[in-house]
Amino acid sequence: MGIPSDDVVLIREPEKPGDPSVITVNCPDKTGLGCDLCRIILFFGLSIVRGDISTDGKWCYIVFWVVGRPATRWSLLKIRLAEACPSASGIYYYRAELQQPKPPDLFLLKLCCYDRTGLLHDVTKVLGELELIIRRVKVSTTPDGKVMDLFVIKDTRELLHTKKRQEDTCEYLRAVLGDAMISCDIDLAGSEMVSCPQGSSFLLSAITEEMFSLEMPEHKSGSSAQCNVSVTMDNILSPSHTVIQITCQDHKGLLYDIMRTLKDYNIQISYGRFSAKQRGSCEVELFVMQSDRKKIVDPNKQNALSSRLRMELFHPLRVAVVSRGPDTELLVVNPVEFSGKGRPLVFYDITLALRMLKTCIFSAEIGRHVIGDREWEVYRILLDEGDGSSVPRNVIKDCVRKMLMGWE
Repeated sequence: MGIPSDDVVLIREPEKPGDPSVITVNCPDKTGLGCDLCRIILFFGLSIVRGDISTDGKWCYIVFWVVGRPATRWSLLKIRLAEACPSASGIYYYRAELQQPKPPDLFLLKLCCYDRTGLLHDVTKVLGELELIIRRVKVSTTPDGKVMDLFVIKDTRELLHTKKRQEDTCEYLRAVLGDAMISCDIDLAGSEMVSCPQGSSFLLSAITEEMFSLEMPEHKSGSSAQCNVSVTMDNILSPSHTVIQITCQDHKGLLYDIMRTLKDYNIQISYGRFSAKQRGSCEVELFVMQSDRKKIVDPNKQNALSSRLRMELFHPLRVAVVSRGPDTELLVVNPVEFSGKGRPLVFYDITLALRMLKTCIFSAEIGRHVIGDREWEVYRILLDEGDGSSVPRNVIKDCVRKMLMGWE
């Protein structure tokens, strides 16, 4: 439970169009706090263009400069950020997150509609506006042009067990979908859906190795500057910290990708600076230490962390468009945090890109797979090419990737 938001989070909206908004967080520190805050900011559709982090090991002061949606609900963002901050009365100071929180109640949203272009994106947008997080989805189209959508969702407001919240959700969906909506039902998800988070066991073996690889691909001549990622570690610049310096191409959620990687490795940030430069590049400098308050001196640990950071920044999400018999399937894969949280707004961006391409979705499925030592969230979208006007696969792949990376 966070301390009152007025004492923890301050948001200053821009004085003139085009300027960033400034978010200031002043609260007790805890391991992974930066990751949690960046994830919430990303969930609200905002991009961080500059950041400063400072902590003495007990109390932290964080400033983010953000840009994004003009209709951002700043008051709600302030509440959500404050809720992620530790209480001043709690002992969170660099405590490793060894105990997993109690699993949240998951609900099953059953939605039956008449099919149309952009339908799934409209539903995804509504669920996001209602702060309902999609954990899994199963979408199928019937021969008579109807769509049955099954969403396993989590309510960040923790009110979906109430009749009013359920009715409000269905009414909001009906207001957006109109006559396309046939029925809407919300129930507590059954134990079989809560205890079996894995997706379909079928994954194309030809693309599995490439999509789930944790190794950097070999450099090819003429490759885009977007592939250039530099991570260096230094133990000389600071007497008590390892200094990590990163230069790379900017993308949506970049600071979140860095923070979640450090959180997974239980690395604590004492001071950090992030800034986006011209032509889409960015620079990050972090003063970090291990959970034992010592530098990272073990060469194996340095190499492992450096390699993982390069990989996460080069490939935060993986996209492929493949053949599934006579049909075309879009696959998007992204790693899950060790805490079990997935990347926000992935399904929203996928459906938005397909809507822009006027490409219909025949079926969709979200599942989780453990490959190697990582858990991955896998989005499988079977595209509807029945009208004969299919979009080239390379165009679909590029459009979806650009949307996910914020390069559109």
